[in-house]
Order: sequence, then C-alpha cells, then structure tokens
Amino acid sequence: MATIDDLKKIELRVGTIVDVEVHEKAIKPIYKLKVDLGELGIREIAAGIRDKYSKEDLVNKQIIVVANLEPKDIAGFVSNGMLLAAEDDENISLLTPDRKMKPGSKIR
Repeated sequence: MATIDDLKKIELRVGTIVDVEVHEKAIKPIYKLKVDLGELGIREIAAGIRDKYSKEDLVNKQIIVVANLEPKDIAGFVSNGMLLAAEDDENISLLTPDRKMKPGSKIR
C-alpha cells in the first residue's frame, strides 16, 4: 500500500494542450503533446490516446499531468510527464478540471 508520504512525492498540475502531433515512429497509436504547465514551461508528453481522441478534440483542452515524473524515451521521443486518464474495456477518459484553471495550477 502507498503511504501519504508516497503520495506527497507526486506533483500533479493542470496543463493546457497547445499542440498535438502524431508520433510516427511509435508502434502503438501515440500523440506527441505540447502541454503548457505555466511556470514549469511547455512540456512534451507522449499520450497513447490517438485511437480515442482526434487532434481537434485535444488542442486547448485542460488535463491533469504528473509533472515530476522521470523523463522516458518512447521510440526516439522523450516524454516529460504523464497525463492522467480513466480507462475501461471500451473507453478512455482524460482527467480534467471542472472549470478553466491557470496552466500549472497545483492539484492538492
């Protein structure tokens, strides 16, 4: 089980997706997202949601991002964060704030 101290290590922030590109070199259907995290800058994040969301669905969408995750190379693309989503047998749903927030806002 995770402790409260484990949870405190994870930095969750509100991000605004400002650009979406297809990651052509990836085996799975992945997007390369540019996400505005306010004071933390623009981050490039890989997202395996291409089969569920169009580019148009994503641009300007606010999402929740793990901002302090170790960078990961995904088929030659370095992802600097992870978006949060719920998934069941048929759908993926991005976790989003219920009202417009300033990019980089901390999740408490």
